[in-house]
Amino acid sequence: MAELLIELFSEEIPARMQRQAAGDLQRLITDGLTKANLTFDETRIYWTPRRLTLVVEGLPTRQPDLREEKKGPKVGAPDQAVQGFLRSAGLDSLDQCEQQDTPKGPVWIAVVEKKGGASSDVLPSLIEAAIRALPWPKSMRFAAQSFRWVRPLHRILAVFDGAALAGDFDLGGATVAFSNTSSGHRFLSPEPFTVLNFSDYIAKLRDAHVVLDPEERKQAIADGLRSAADREGLTVKDDPALLEEVTNLVEYPDVLIGKIDSEFMRVPDEVLSTSMRSHQKYFSLVGLDGSLAPRFAVVANMKAVDGGAKIVAGNERVLRARLADAKFFWDQDCAIKLQSRLPALERMVFHAKLGTVLDRVYRMERLAGELSQFIPNCDQSDAKHAALLAKADLTTQMVGEFPELQGVMGFHYALNEEEKPSIAGAIALHYSPVGPNDRCPSAPVAVCVALAEKLDTLAAFWLIDETPTGSKDPYALRRAALGVIRLILENKLRIPLLNVLAPHAGFINEFYNMGLSSSAYDDIENVKPLLSFFADRLRVHLKDEGVSHSLIQALFALGDEDDLVRLVARVHALKAFLESEDGANLLTAYRRAANILRAEEKKDGTTYSGKPDSALFATPEETALAAALDAAEDQVKACIDGEDFGGAMTALAGLRQPVDAFFEAVIVNADEADLRKNRLLLLARIRSVMGTLADFGQIEG
Repeated sequence: MAELLIELFSEEIPARMQRQAAGDLQRLITDGLTKANLTFDETRIYWTPRRLTLVVEGLPTRQPDLREEKKGPKVGAPDQAVQGFLRSAGLDSLDQCEQQDTPKGPVWIAVVEKKGGASSDVLPSLIEAAIRALPWPKSMRFAAQSFRWVRPLHRILAVFDGAALAGDFDLGGATVAFSNTSSGHRFLSPEPFTVLNFSDYIAKLRDAHVVLDPEERKQAIADGLRSAADREGLTVKDDPALLEEVTNLVEYPDVLIGKIDSEFMRVPDEVLSTSMRSHQKYFSLVGLDGSLAPRFAVVANMKAVDGGAKIVAGNERVLRARLADAKFFWDQDCAIKLQSRLPALERMVFHAKLGTVLDRVYRMERLAGELSQFIPNCDQSDAKHAALLAKADLTTQMVGEFPELQGVMGFHYALNEEEKPSIAGAIALHYSPVGPNDRCPSAPVAVCVALAEKLDTLAAFWLIDETPTGSKDPYALRRAALGVIRLILENKLRIPLLNVLAPHAGFINEFYNMGLSSSAYDDIENVKPLLSFFADRLRVHLKDEGVSHSLIQALFALGDEDDLVRLVARVHALKAFLESEDGANLLTAYRRAANILRAEEKKDGTTYSGKPDSALFATPEETALAAALDAAEDQVKACIDGEDFGGAMTALAGLRQPVDAFFEAVIVNADEADLRKNRLLLLARIRSVMGTLADFGQIEG
């Protein structure tokens, strides 16, 4: 068995493309090997900014011999059919064929034995095809060649079984020959060297100041950052994405510490760290109190003879210019109050059918005022004022330069204007939570404005029928609904969603003259489908707790449950009930009763409802079931009114024995019409009483 080593050496590949490209190279080569009937033991991939490397272990030096049988015509078939078969099989006469018995008689079989070729003869074309098929997100065409690739391709190392493969790659104007040659660091060790195999290759790369393994480089950078920060008595601001990106920017990392001029330290920390991260790929350092320190860490691509002094000085000079721009934006933005920026929002279109961002701000202000009454300790005027200012920072130069700071900059500008901390905090957090790992606001005003932002988005897009479809959700409505669910549940807010959303939908409808009916009833009907959407998102939120979607749907199907806190309590009580023996058996009995009713109602063309006539009870089991249903109905209603959902389930559990006894002893479809109808009414009572707690017909399993 032999080893195949491939290195594609080029100009610097964009950091974000390297991991995927190495994986694509691995996939294309292994697919090609499989098609060529070449087995292998394992493959490994590596990458640096200038090279993609693949190692294939355990390749045979020759392809296996193949024996292929091709079925032909029957023995004794016309000569024309026989000759056509021989031509298709590449044979001269039937002497080269065998006869094989089949249920329909003997047939001719052509046996074609194909000798396997040397692997070294197959691999060059396979490698060339893989290079041409690499699916780069963006590619370039170069002046001296027509071949499009991500960056100019300079060299192809292709070593199999200790020797370079014979072959070359046509770039369309230039040719790159396969070789056993590589080279090291661009500046520290640019001289080429030859390799025999992967162990020789990686050792010589290390001597040539290249750390090939990206995980090793990442760990070296992380350790270097930690050590450098420790020497300064600081810690590194956690940033996994930046660490991943910087790992793919260097081949021989060295961590250095630079200083930030004190004049820039009065600019908000988020501005400094974002500017350093976005433009320069620097790591921020923080002190013991968590505030940004006047230091930064830069990862150089080489170890300098002067200990990095010149590199640090150059980076400090560049950073000084960057932060001067940021300070200028900050000073200019602070000169205009957030309130004064509102008219500029009228020039920003939120959606063609939903007006401008200023229109949206006014909707949020109105909705925040309505929501504030359901949020304990939430000052209505503060909530409305925070909602009014929440989007004002979109017009600032700083957010124009760093869009990811929207909300954060509004917070700093609000504090600079001496707004209440609660208002500034609400501006900062009004987009939160943006994901499952994002912290959820808990301050009353912040919760109110964050809810207003998301509920307005949902109601507005639902009215214009821009709802998620399949995997498409261009307006992030699923994320908004999950945000609403988290805000309500984590803060235990008792918000009647229908009573909040319906008037807001009516306001949007009238404001934009959408032509929808504007009665209170129709406003509720317009947003009821939104509750089903919340039910679906609630399933996602509760999936880690093992809650079935059908349980949530069984409660939403009642049509009057729009309090998410109460709904989740009911869901957990229902789940616990159905996991008990009484609950499981009662659900089976419910389905039996519902199935009988459904069949008989269809046959009779009517719906059975109301109380049965006790005078027509012919068995003790009917009397006992009717009494149990009456008692359970009163208990369930009282428990639901008191939000004792566990007690309601206990009341239902008491029905198990009389229901089981009824089905054991009573024939529902009796010959006497009055008796049959009365017993069907008794089944309808089972459906009705249990239906006050949940629509058990929606429950799966």
